Amino acid sequence: MTVHPRPVIVDVETSGRAERPAPFVAAVGLVKRFFGVTVLDGVSLSLGAGEVRALLGENGAGKSTVINLLSGVFAPDSGTIEVDGVPAAFGGPRGADKAGISVIRQELSLFPDLSVAEAIFAGHLPVTGLGLVDWKRVRDAAREALRQLGVSSLDVRRPVAGLSIAQQQMVEIARALTRKSRLVIMDEPTASLSPEEVGHLGEIIARLSREGVAILYVSHRLDEIRAFCQSYTVLRDGKMVEEGDVVAVDNAQLIRAMAGRDVEIGGRRQATSPDGVALSVRDLAAPASARAPARVVGVSFDVRAGEIVGLAGIVGAGRSETARMIFGADPIGAGEIRLGGQAFSPASPIEAMRAGIGLVPEDRKGQAILPQRAVVENFALAGVRTPRYRWVNDRAGEKGLFRGFVERLGIRASSLSAPIATLSGGNQQKVILSRWIARKPKVLVVDEPTRGIDIGAKEDVHTLLRDIAAEGVAVLVISSDLPELMALSDRIVVLREGRSVFETDAASASAEDLMTRMTPHG
Repeated sequence: MTVHPRPVIVDVETSGRAERPAPFVAAVGLVKRFFGVTVLDGVSLSLGAGEVRALLGENGAGKSTVINLLSGVFAPDSGTIEVDGVPAAFGGPRGADKAGISVIRQELSLFPDLSVAEAIFAGHLPVTGLGLVDWKRVRDAAREALRQLGVSSLDVRRPVAGLSIAQQQMVEIARALTRKSRLVIMDEPTASLSPEEVGHLGEIIARLSREGVAILYVSHRLDEIRAFCQSYTVLRDGKMVEEGDVVAVDNAQLIRAMAGRDVEIGGRRQATSPDGVALSVRDLAAPASARAPARVVGVSFDVRAGEIVGLAGIVGAGRSETARMIFGADPIGAGEIRLGGQAFSPASPIEAMRAGIGLVPEDRKGQAILPQRAVVENFALAGVRTPRYRWVNDRAGEKGLFRGFVERLGIRASSLSAPIATLSGGNQQKVILSRWIARKPKVLVVDEPTRGIDIGAKEDVHTLLRDIAAEGVAVLVISSDLPELMALSDRIVVLREGRSVFETDAASASAEDLMTRMTPHG
């Protein structure tokens, strides 16, 4: 079994300790039930000052519930949370915040209408002696926090609504760093970050650890667990099944503990014989404006029917913007798109969908699902069936079609009528992919296909994308995880500063060469 590391990871001291410090936070026998279902069953863990502990488990194992209990979102039904050896009742997130606990959440929670600086200091804005907000101090401190994360180029006066997912992730991290917390919980903090940004985060984690800050690090990326963490706790089906020092276990043991079985990690994609060009992009550019330069200025590539092409690039390279133009979500400033050999310039996503293009966006929660609507309703959002009467939805037909995908893809849901927000990230992604498979697209664009999902679900999604390509669909995959791109793709196109600058067969690609070509050279 081979687990491919991401290419750039800072080396953080991870040796075991003979004696662990007295815990700052200790969770003892936590139990939590929702609607009569036990989702957490007697879980215990502790973190001492400066300890970096990994919290591992598949989606649905109980990790998010542990985070919500430690951060005061929910109270445990039984069990206790102790802070400095004293039982604590937070009474809500503000109580946990006052106790020195902050959270960087996987699902971003920034206010879109605030500026970057305001978002970083929301809830704890510094004031002058007259009780007025000290805006100069806010902006200066926000710039310093972002500088430490290696993103000093981000304008702190810019509205959050205009940021990419990766930039929002960095703002969330900066927000936690300014709160002077004693425990920082990081929930999939690198899900959308480039390898270089992951390295900056590793340096921050090492510094916080030296300063005595405890960190609970939640991630499915085992290379990051090894690079950043000293200890680990594994949850499965709501129970704690294993814990110990990271240096004492190998990846195979961690995967077995999480999944309760051996999981085969797929190798590189086998060579294929794709058909004719389904999607052709030539010199594609976004419209420029007086307020901001275009993020895409010259992108060219082809995707053949039955082929998977990967788009590689660091944050800001223009990958997601290119995908949105192909799908008609953003206007095209210059260049040409051809679909099946015919010129194509979609004026809207509806037009792109009618032409046979599908998009699985990077922001699953914000752009791909209606969280509180039923699972089957989310499946049907793209109009997977043509109703007999235009004004009547074919609910029975949609459910029948979706049940086939539930069985085929192994989608786990308590009910087809349950809100899709109750599903794990991996199962949500399968619902979104099944939505497009049902439409039988000619081209499917998938942006960060495995963001925030566990190892088992990740392999399921990889297998599904390979199966979609095998049915003759042209698949364009965008991912910040280079090993994922190399494993999935037939060819890889590198974008840098809004331009396509390199193309290679995935079989001959190396992470080091791709990173070199992705990175601006000054």
